[in-house]
Amino acid sequence: MTPIDRLNAIMARLRAPVGGCPWDVEQTFETIAPYTLEEAYEVADAIERGDMDDLKSELGDLLFQVVFHARMAEEQGLFVFDDVADAIADKLERRHPHVFGDEAAKADGVAQKARWEDIKAAERKAKAQHGVLDDVPVGLPALARAAKLTKRAARVGFDWPSTDEVFDKLDEEVAELRAEIAAGDRDKARGEVGDLLFVVANLARKLGVEPEDALRGCNAKFVRRFAFIEAELAKDGRTPEQSDLAEMDGLWDAAKAAERA
Repeated sequence: MTPIDRLNAIMARLRAPVGGCPWDVEQTFETIAPYTLEEAYEVADAIERGDMDDLKSELGDLLFQVVFHARMAEEQGLFVFDDVADAIADKLERRHPHVFGDEAAKADGVAQKARWEDIKAAERKAKAQHGVLDDVPVGLPALARAAKLTKRAARVGFDWPSTDEVFDKLDEEVAELRAEIAAGDRDKARGEVGDLLFVVANLARKLGVEPEDALRGCNAKFVRRFAFIEAELAKDGRTPEQSDLAEMDGLWDAAKAAERA
């Protein structure tokens, strides 16, 4: 039995109405979807930490999610795991005609990626997805989706010429947010926060930065520096609740200085 056959057999056993696991039996595509996203992020986290042993484990967890969805689909007579594998194999061959067909390869990776986008556009047209933004997944994290939406729009010329115009728009959105906060309109302020984040995502794209990765790095930095604050206060037997903003801000600066040293 191959490893994937074994995994499929385990999944079938877990989902068995009699003798299976009650939790697994109760799950649906909708309830499992959040776990699928979580596992994908844990794969990214293992890569970011350079932990290859953990990466192996997390890739297994992510593969299990694929097997789980395929098993539920098989139970409903929709498709089986082999159909999933065949579908991606077909797609890879179709999108790489320079490898599996007669088309010549482009000069470099950038040009080849542009050709890949053209092939994807043709696929969308074949599926009657005529809008430029039609197949940008709604389920993506909002920041990542914002970057993808603006990237797709930029391909047809809907883009600022340079980052200067993006910074101007950023200033405009900050001013509008300040105005709504001053007016006390929380609903409009919420909308302006969204506009501000969208422009930041656009700026990240213009700079060649993945906003989700950038924010994840910032989150890690915040956790690291706040842990420094807690550790320094603990030397005096205190917690952040027993400190004040001025002291903690000073310790934050000390954490930054220690990282630069």
